[in-house]
Amino acid sequence: LIKDGVPAVGVVLAPALGVLWSGAAGQAFRVDGQGGRRAIACRALPASGAVVLTSRSHRNPEALPAWMAQFPESTLDFGGSSLKFCKVADGSADLYPRFGPTSEWDTAAASAVLLAAGGSVTTFDGAPLAYAKPEFRNPDFIARGKA
Repeated sequence: LIKDGVPAVGVVLAPALGVLWSGAAGQAFRVDGQGGRRAIACRALPASGAVVLTSRSHRNPEALPAWMAQFPESTLDFGGSSLKFCKVADGSADLYPRFGPTSEWDTAAASAVLLAAGGSVTTFDGAPLAYAKPEFRNPDFIARGKA
């Protein structure tokens, strides 16, 4: 659900993992395959050793290493589209920079989960990633946990 250009409610299901993430109104949850539900929240960005997420098939081999250089001793991990947002939301990762095209339907539900968990999604110039645009294409962005 998008409200005033901001993702307000979202649900992401990963059937292969048996996990569901949801978020709305400042509350986010992770539900495992046995129905165990727990509240989740982003973690603060560590001074060193941040976990940065990317895609194996959609990463930018020139831009990503240069961008990661600002985070000492950061490590790179891989994951599927919406799952990267959810990993930041549940505190198992810190940053997901996206260099390359996505559409609102690729990111909206997972953005809602991340926002509800205390994170943010911004363009590289720091503006919040807007939704319900005339064209549904997203600019490059950074999904992050707590600053």
